[in-house]
Amino acid sequence: MNEPSTVQAITVEVNGTSHERVVQARQLLVHFLRETMELQGTHIGCDTGNCGACTVLVDGQPQKSCMVLAVQADGRSITTVEGLAAPADELTPLQRSFNEHHAVQCGYCTPGMLIQATALLQRDPTPDEDTIRHALKGNLCRCTGYVNIVRAVQAASGQEVRT
Repeated sequence: MNEPSTVQAITVEVNGTSHERVVQARQLLVHFLRETMELQGTHIGCDTGNCGACTVLVDGQPQKSCMVLAVQADGRSITTVEGLAAPADELTPLQRSFNEHHAVQCGYCTPGMLIQATALLQRDPTPDEDTIRHALKGNLCRCTGYVNIVRAVQAASGQEVRT
């Protein structure tokens, strides 16, 4: 009987660049991104899909990378927080808004929040407060910075922010 291979070759686009790598069949996408691709912006939080710190975009959709195997990303496009920056490494309007509205405290949740908010604003350029809160509900902030995070998303969408 043939045993299944423990390694597999994958081709994945990460932040706009195609990469071919051989990965362990059981390697999580979060570890692939952090260790193999050396992209430290994707944080490891709970390893159970509860906190959202590891959220990345997979083919434009937010995914918790601790819940996806690297082999499942074969042939897909991944965007990490590092891939959000404009071509000249300028901050996006959302990233600037997080800074301006003090939506970053310890910073651990920030990459996942930015990814989730980016996906939201691509789907709905002017979401109301309830829509923003609903979109971010799978991302936890240990510092309870939710009010400022919601305000930052509102401001990035061009809405007036209540203080």
